[in-house]
Amino acid sequence: MFKEVTFSYNILSDPDKRRQYDTAGFEAVEAENQELELDLSSLGAVNTMFAALFSKLGVPIKTTVSATVLEEALNGMVTVRPLSLGQPVFKKVEKQCAHFYSISITEEEARSGFVCRVQSSDKSKFKLLYFDQEENGGLSLALQEDSAKTGKVTSAGMYFLGFPVYRMDQAANSVAVAKDPDTAFFKKLDGFQPCEITELKAGTHVFSVYGDNFFRSASYTIEALCAAPFAEEKENLRSVEAQILSKRVELSKFETEYREVLQQFTEMTSRYAQEMQEIDNLLKQRNEIHASYTIAPPIKRSSSRNKNRSAAKDTKEDGQARDKRSTTRDRLKKKKWYNIHLKVDKRKPC
Repeated sequence: MFKEVTFSYNILSDPDKRRQYDTAGFEAVEAENQELELDLSSLGAVNTMFAALFSKLGVPIKTTVSATVLEEALNGMVTVRPLSLGQPVFKKVEKQCAHFYSISITEEEARSGFVCRVQSSDKSKFKLLYFDQEENGGLSLALQEDSAKTGKVTSAGMYFLGFPVYRMDQAANSVAVAKDPDTAFFKKLDGFQPCEITELKAGTHVFSVYGDNFFRSASYTIEALCAAPFAEEKENLRSVEAQILSKRVELSKFETEYREVLQQFTEMTSRYAQEMQEIDNLLKQRNEIHASYTIAPPIKRSSSRNKNRSAAKDTKEDGQARDKRSTTRDRLKKKKWYNIHLKVDKRKPC
């Protein structure tokens, strides 16, 4: 199902080849419906850096548990710490390393149900693992759950409640999310798949937390619980997951209806734009025909503006000339008034 890929520094360091890989390589991976699966412990620093970069860009890179860790577990060469029910433990695990825990449960606790949850307040990436115990004392990987962002933390959990429970594969439609939001919506529940194991038997069971960060250690809190005090939560989980399954069926039917309506809407939108353009053209032709009913030459807008400016200029000049003439006449009148010569006959006494 998965395709193991080792990044080459020579390819990724060449700008032209890198662009070709970005455009062609990722599309080829998407077309084949395959995910990149990497053992980070086998990569060098440079390839790990590029893997981390591609992961940040949204490329669905699925990491595997280190082959060294699996081999040591299979050979019984790992340290297993005891974990008590109801007592959380906070630890830090180095990248591409694992911490192993053993939990013992009774018949009654097994019938009531058992839950193992891990979360990280630092939003570290990790894997929660469950191992089967072999006859030779070794451990073989049976279940794996990758951490996912849930609010302000990353978390992963395994629920053995005696009835089918489901897990959500977050990477199932990661490529679709980046390319087509509609497709991402309709494939949102495709990763909702049933867990392989629904209940545990009485005895000792081994879980592990694997550090899945690219460069730094992963901080986590692991907690094992008996589900007996959580009877209401069990029923709520069963009910909600049944509704999710029904919703997944509804989505499949709704997608067909949605695509048909969307196609009709697209066609109507295209026709709307076409009809609007045709109407505008017809009205323009009509206005041009109306304007052709005249014997006067067409008036250019620029010449009319010039005429208006000339007329305004002439009006202004005429007004100024009239003002000057009025002022001159007033001055002459005043001058004549003050220059009146009064004739007095000095011979005649007053």
